[in-house]
Amino acid sequence: MEHSDRSASEPALPLTEQAFRRLRQDVLTGTFAAGEKLKLDVLQEYYGFSSSPLREALSRLSQEGLVRADERRGFRVSPLSVEDMADITRMRLMLDPEALGAAIDAGDDEWEAGIVAAFHRLERVEKRLGDGPVVLDDEWSELHRAFHMALIAGCPSERLRMWSASLFDQAERYRRLSARMRQTARRKSNEHRRIMDATLQRDKATASALLTDHIRSTQRGVEATLAAPKSKAS
Repeated sequence: MEHSDRSASEPALPLTEQAFRRLRQDVLTGTFAAGEKLKLDVLQEYYGFSSSPLREALSRLSQEGLVRADERRGFRVSPLSVEDMADITRMRLMLDPEALGAAIDAGDDEWEAGIVAAFHRLERVEKRLGDGPVVLDDEWSELHRAFHMALIAGCPSERLRMWSASLFDQAERYRRLSARMRQTARRKSNEHRRIMDATLQRDKATASALLTDHIRSTQRGVEATLAAPKSKAS
């Protein structure tokens, strides 16, 4: 496995939280490949943490479904599969349109401004990167997440926002896989703009329908990738 360089740890956070965030990020971005064994001694050397915070981080990742635990064999990064992506998508379609609708009902001017600002930052990066697999760019990925979180930021339910965010993150490995294998360009900013416009117009039906199609289009791309010959998803 090839590991990316990591920034200095965050001293304000407990070691357990630092370990969790760094390991989770590396799983999501593909630093650790699907199915790869996560050996505790290797992780200790790589991150510089003791075994205790790393074990806790692995346990939390297992609860999220990003890592699989086997008492006899330790931990492995969860494999990528059509079935898993379908399950993530099914849950997102249950939660995300609901969260967006609640945000449209309750969101204020500050919420609207946050959406516009998040879209503007994302669009600027997309224009700079062109039509290639922009999802592989870490800056794009961060801004993409920020835009989707801005859409539901006005939702009064913190639990709903957290669950939506977790499922969005769990889909990240699949977005990156799909982008690596994509043969044709997909200009996501057009989709994002339509979702934003409908949201700001407080048109719940249209915004929810657009978001639903946006989520399903990612699933379709992943399914095509996993079904393609010589796919390196597993």
